[in-house]
Amino acid sequence: MGSTGLNKHLAPRHLQLRDTLFRRWKTRGSRPGDKIESQNEIIKFCEFSLITVIKTLKDLEADGIIRRQVGKGSFLVKTPWAEAYWRIGFFYNRDIVGGGIFNNAFYTRMVVAIEKGVVSDGHEFILGSFTHKSMPTNIWDALDAVILTGITEETDTAGLMATSSQVNLIDVLKDNMPQHSFRLDFASPFHDMFDRFQGQNLKYLYLDSQIVSPEQAARRTGFEVAHAGNDPGAVTKIIRVNQEAAAGDTSALQGAIAEFQPDLICGYMHRDWHDLIARWAVKKTRIYAFALDSDRPGFVVDTADWMGQVLPRIYANLANRQSDAVQHIYPAKFVP
Repeated sequence: MGSTGLNKHLAPRHLQLRDTLFRRWKTRGSRPGDKIESQNEIIKFCEFSLITVIKTLKDLEADGIIRRQVGKGSFLVKTPWAEAYWRIGFFYNRDIVGGGIFNNAFYTRMVVAIEKGVVSDGHEFILGSFTHKSMPTNIWDALDAVILTGITEETDTAGLMATSSQVNLIDVLKDNMPQHSFRLDFASPFHDMFDRFQGQNLKYLYLDSQIVSPEQAARRTGFEVAHAGNDPGAVTKIIRVNQEAAAGDTSALQGAIAEFQPDLICGYMHRDWHDLIARWAVKKTRIYAFALDSDRPGFVVDTADWMGQVLPRIYANLANRQSDAVQHIYPAKFVP
């Protein structure tokens, strides 16, 4: 794909234009046989001189990358940025993952499942991170696709439109984002939970995340709708917790347990809280957390099955990068 950063600016002008054209063609999913821009069209969207444009196109033709036909235009012959295998990256937002990704059971299981699937399918896997304010688009440009998780309302998403890599979002519910996305559905298991205990007059304590995002709000709404529709006689209480960066601050949780005395606690939860809840509860309390591949009761996602649906869709979108972005939904399961 060419060099980046300082080296890119030091490269000869015709090599800079070559890199620009490859990036443009890769981004829009150009294939062999597709017509490319004319000399005049290239000059309009970039700052290169006519002499540089002519030399670059001649070099591309000499390398067998394009074919120029008098009176018809120029056409792609091959796509040198494409390999026999794909480079797939998984990047998480380290601003919201307290203690690092491998100190978080949810993210650890997700990245292991993605890596196992990508490598088993014969592709290359790359792990990295970004922050609310900085996305490594230069690194992403060298990849075919990136899978991102941890985007919230605080995240500057301009980088998603700046990269030539195909962007796939995990657990992101946000308007006007033209990227492929893969969401986990917890509304259905919430309904299953309230159905199962309907009429038992239970007290539900829902742990909502302090990390604000459309997905976080959608989960809370799913809980509230399921309560109203399936067991309105049950008593519920919602508190905010930080299960990521401040998992050690459990004062609000402990206080709610003492005051509310719930029969059931569900929602966002750090793995260390299970034992604490059992210690603080004044009566037997059921615990149902969001989890991946868990052998405990909760709202559980089978990552192997999930990735078995996600990865083929990513590959299909790479094969046809001009396909419209779609939001795919995978249902979690309520395990009582």
